Amino acid sequence: MNAPVTGVLLAGGQSRRMGGGDKGLLQLDGKSMLQHAIERLAPQVSALVLNANGDPGRFAGLGLPVVADPIAGYVGPLAGVLAGMRWSLAHAPEHPFVVTAAGDAPLLPLDLVARLRAAVEGGGGRIALARSNGALHPVIGLWPVALAADLGEQLRGGVRKVLDWTDRHGSVGVDFANERIDGREIDPFFNANTPQEFKQLRDLLASLRA
Repeated sequence: MNAPVTGVLLAGGQSRRMGGGDKGLLQLDGKSMLQHAIERLAPQVSALVLNANGDPGRFAGLGLPVVADPIAGYVGPLAGVLAGMRWSLAHAPEHPFVVTAAGDAPLLPLDLVARLRAAVEGGGGRIALARSNGALHPVIGLWPVALAADLGEQLRGGVRKVLDWTDRHGSVGVDFANERIDGREIDPFFNANTPQEFKQLRDLLASLRA
């Protein structure tokens, strides 16, 4: 059964290292990166939205609501978190949390939401953030929608770094192990920030199909 959580795929960045444009729409093994991420995250949540700026029509084929950053100027992923929180409060008020994930991470763990929720319910902090290979992933986390007003206020006040805001409320890191794909240990949150990383992902997904 899907958890009473709203999923938010973050695709609102400018993708400078990929040359601009919507890297989530780049094709990997016959599907866009976003479609891969949707297929991994959708079974874990009760509602799913896409955070992206500009013309939402370019994502029409994905069949998801598209919510833009509520603060102009590409101020970073916290704006996407807030966009998801506000959508959830308006359309799924029974959901106490939103979970965010990068739209260019097509190998998301299938137990991502369950494990993040378990960490919060265990009392480690109000916010749970994914971690792998010792590195925290601040854009992949579980966020109480009750913090939406504070997040909006802090963004208007100039806060931009995710960890600067999470430190106000307490957070817990949740470790996820590598996946073994085609004889290689692969970070489950591996994403494509550069053309070279995109090629790596393309080769990985091709090896899964082979």
